[in-house]
Amino acid sequence: MSGSPADDILRLVFSFRRLAHGPADSACATGTCEECFALHRPKVERFIEQGVPIHFVIPAFPAKSPNPEKVLGTLPDMAERVSLEFLQELCDYTRHYYEPGARITICSDGYVFSDLVGVPDEVVRAYGAELDLLLRAIGADAINTYGLEDAFPGFPYDEQRAMLTSQYAVPVEDVRARALADPAARNIFGGIHRFLFEDRMALSTGRSRNSVREETKSLAYQVIQRSDAWSNLVEDFFPEALRLSIHPQVSHSAKIGIHMMRTKDNWLTPWHGVALDDGDGVRLVKRHEAEKLGATLVMRGGRVSHYIAPNVSSSLKPLIEEVAS
Repeated sequence: MSGSPADDILRLVFSFRRLAHGPADSACATGTCEECFALHRPKVERFIEQGVPIHFVIPAFPAKSPNPEKVLGTLPDMAERVSLEFLQELCDYTRHYYEPGARITICSDGYVFSDLVGVPDEVVRAYGAELDLLLRAIGADAINTYGLEDAFPGFPYDEQRAMLTSQYAVPVEDVRARALADPAARNIFGGIHRFLFEDRMALSTGRSRNSVREETKSLAYQVIQRSDAWSNLVEDFFPEALRLSIHPQVSHSAKIGIHMMRTKDNWLTPWHGVALDDGDGVRLVKRHEAEKLGATLVMRGGRVSHYIAPNVSSSLKPLIEEVAS
């Protein structure tokens, strides 16, 4: 494999890759698969030929999960801050191989399926406003944001969602059929369904797990339908950009799954977890996992921010390694 700037940049991105499956020692997992590189190399080379920053897009940062067992509240906290700093640093470090560096457009999908996941639009709005403030606070000048309101300006959110679905979505029946037939699509469905089930169970009282599971199964197909529609819109609006994803992706995919924080859970995201400082760095865990460790809640600027793990003793160390590694 060549040592070209394009390959060096892809090797850097692949070092944070979030793969859906595959043996740990495979060429794909170690970042030496020529087929993986060949999928994305032409786009990188086009930016280099033009002498402009490499452009990445990532649908991400929708809003905090409504599940209080996972998160600290409804606004961005240290988990978002660390993740945004990582994305900015990824752009900065690209300059080691290519002087113009890179830029990232966060295509926030909060309004895309807020009605399906139980997050009010006003909560999405507050989250997005705080995210913009956080980007300015950390000096993330290589990152900009794009949302449903930018694609369909001037319309109420319900109408924006309807326009997105009518113009870019496939029928839910097609989503369901693909999940049954395609292992990669089935893996995505499993991850989305798990999130929805966990969140709905935490907010449901007096309901059986089976009834919630069946309800969230139907919702999962609708979330994937809207998410795919948003992905199609992003592809339409940013056809030249390289596609990053916060979901695990199969090896030879047009999207590159990426971890923005260290975490044991291949599906966990900053808006479904909390930041835990364990003394060796900041990890992403669920809130109840941090509290199980007896971690201390930290306030910053009068707001909840993150957790600090207790001193690592011989009795606590195995538990911390299990939860936070």
